[in-house]
Amino acid sequence: MLIVFKSKAAGDVMMFGDVAHSLMEIMGKSPDPKGIVTVEQLPDAIARLKAAVAQDKAEKPVVDHDERVFEKTPGGGKREHVSLARRAVPLIELLEFSLKEEVPVTWGV
Repeated sequence: MLIVFKSKAAGDVMMFGDVAHSLMEIMGKSPDPKGIVTVEQLPDAIARLKAAVAQDKAEKPVVDHDERVFEKTPGGGKREHVSLARRAVPLIELLEFSLKEEVPVTWGV
């Protein structure tokens, strides 16, 4: 399942459901099929995501590009591991653009 984060301030950000749900929880939001980060909630959501990225970078060493690391998928398969920073940056940017324009960010299926 794909989750699409939308804002009038920038282009859509699409993510696999499991990744989006993790980022929603980091932001302090319930991983429901539809939701909103209000303008008032944007600063806290951005701060939470940035803190989680910083913590992830501190805890996990950088992997050599020649060394491939895999992670399990919700369906029981595997996929190449992507760091939290790479996953979160597009959403952080969307949230920052939205804060600047003072518009909310919504998501849905």
